[in-house]
Amino acid sequence: MASAAEQLAANMNMGSFAKATELHKRLLFTLGALLVYRIGTYVPIPGINSEAFLAFFQNPDGQRGILDMFNMFSGGAVERMAVFALNVMPYISASIIVQLMGAVYPPWEKLKKEGGESGRKQLNQYTRYLTVFLALAQSFGIAAGLNAQAGLIDQPGIFFIISTVTTLTGGTMFLMWLGEQVTARGVGNGISLIIFAGIVAVLPSTVARLLGLAQQGQMSAFTLLFIAVMAVAVIVFIVFMERAQRRLLIQYPKRQEGNRMTGGERSFLPLKVNTAGVIPAIFASSLLMLPTTVATFTAQANLPEWMSWLPLVTAQLTHGQPLFMILYAVLIVFFCFFYTSITFNPEDTAENLRKYGGFLPGIRPGKRTAEYLDYVLTRLTVIGAAYITAVCLLPEFLVSSLGNSLYFGGTSILIVVSVTMDTVAQIQSQLLAHQYEGLIKKAKLRGRGGRGGAAPARR
Repeated sequence: MASAAEQLAANMNMGSFAKATELHKRLLFTLGALLVYRIGTYVPIPGINSEAFLAFFQNPDGQRGILDMFNMFSGGAVERMAVFALNVMPYISASIIVQLMGAVYPPWEKLKKEGGESGRKQLNQYTRYLTVFLALAQSFGIAAGLNAQAGLIDQPGIFFIISTVTTLTGGTMFLMWLGEQVTARGVGNGISLIIFAGIVAVLPSTVARLLGLAQQGQMSAFTLLFIAVMAVAVIVFIVFMERAQRRLLIQYPKRQEGNRMTGGERSFLPLKVNTAGVIPAIFASSLLMLPTTVATFTAQANLPEWMSWLPLVTAQLTHGQPLFMILYAVLIVFFCFFYTSITFNPEDTAENLRKYGGFLPGIRPGKRTAEYLDYVLTRLTVIGAAYITAVCLLPEFLVSSLGNSLYFGGTSILIVVSVTMDTVAQIQSQLLAHQYEGLIKKAKLRGRGGRGGAAPARR
């Protein structure tokens, strides 16, 4: 028999959506915030020669593989050198560093585990400060690189560097604030939705580029069909793996309360195959872009002799290159295990089960249960890490055969599908909560009416 929640979910329709006014406000706020973000990707920084920079960016002889990925995540802001060119990547890099420090630095580890809500707010404040520092460093490197390029800016000099650093850093901080507002007052995770919007905005141009290559004869019709079939297959595979989970049976013993027996229920502890979600792919991409962003902009500048190795490293950190794929795979696997260890603690889960009298059949409560949970979770994480690595690296081999003229890899598809599924799930939960509120209000009104009509007359 279906539960009450399942029955309510089955009864969801457009009528229930039309009555959810609070959800309408959240959706409108989210769409408005994403519209502001998209407008900002078309506003160039002061002093940049937009046409010259676009020609420099689209130069087929340049090594710009990492820039293609950066441009995709920023929704085309990099090729226009807009105020949102840095996007939220400094914030993601800062989050990585703070989470790593929270696992190895004792004061921050204590703050994370025992600080509660105030500790979480303090760590978020540290993340913001570190975001400012990383944005300043990256924007200064970009400004210095652009200042050294002839013809890309109107008036080179210290004023251009200061204005570029201020504009790019301010754009990143505004996006960070906008993402937090979307998370609090909208639907879905704000930072993920900003990245999602940037990828989706680039998708039409990517498809047009594919069709253009096929029309010009640079790509066969069979290759185009293979890419389309592979994209559909990858999407289906991602949906299947994101919904896959291992359900552990939990038994609660029977106990006597007064004259009746209670307990004896069974429930399940769901463990997702991919507990870390899309975070490992985003973190790995962000770390690969962080050291190479400045190097790419300064590749054609007059570098000192001791920095002659920089262009060589930049050339190897492009899509389809062995070094890039190896580092990408290693970072994805690392962050899968690291983020899973942060989000799920087997010892805490086992202790909570023991407190409420729950146990896994055949497993002793306490330490044995924690060891078994860790055993299961480790193997699930291996499968999840292999799945994310395969999805992210499979298109890299396609990129290596087609060249850097095309890039819309597995990371993009993974982010788009995962963020879409999470946002739809949050919308469904909002509708479910609205239906529950409606049922509660109806029950209260009926209860008041019933008591008022059935009240016996006093004698």
